[in-house]
Amino acid sequence: MTSQPLNLAVLVGSVREGRFGPVVARWFARQAELHGRFEVDVIDLADTPIPLELPSTPPALEPNLPRPAAMGRLTAGLDAADAVVVVTPDYNRSFPASLKAAIDWHYTQWHAKPIGFVGYSGATGGLLAIEQLRQVFNELNAHTVREYVSFPRFYTLFGPDGELLDPVGPDAAAKAMLDQLDWWGTVLHDARRDRPQG
Repeated sequence: MTSQPLNLAVLVGSVREGRFGPVVARWFARQAELHGRFEVDVIDLADTPIPLELPSTPPALEPNLPRPAAMGRLTAGLDAADAVVVVTPDYNRSFPASLKAAIDWHYTQWHAKPIGFVGYSGATGGLLAIEQLRQVFNELNAHTVREYVSFPRFYTLFGPDGELLDPVGPDAAAKAMLDQLDWWGTVLHDARRDRPQG
């Protein structure tokens, strides 16, 4: 099994003005770096123009489909990733359209890779979005890990400096999820290399 650090893409899913996602993503990226098993790449969808209109032939049927040039950074980051963590809010009991568009424009990039979630919202902590994303990624032959991190009423949990007021619980949740991503990421990295699926 590989002993090299795994490439972990942290995907910031919200793009709307005033979003809190980058604060949450910065906190999580630090947790992943402290874990010691990951090379962390934060990919912010706000930096990537993503058309909502998919081409007539979807990526699932034509994995080498040319994408808009502005999407190159996103695609390259997902290609290189051994594992992905999606940072998502809960908008109207679901996840943002920007995130769904980014997912749908790709296919092989999710294949046989572990996916983790960090959710935040007013009441549910992003759990409604996370549950729906589990179904979406299952269709893409990805593996969503059981552990997750959730921030209900996130605006009461972080200080003005972006630091958690009480980090003990979230730090432990992040560690549990990162341990699972490490295990699954290592196993699936080797499986994609040694027994690639058709």
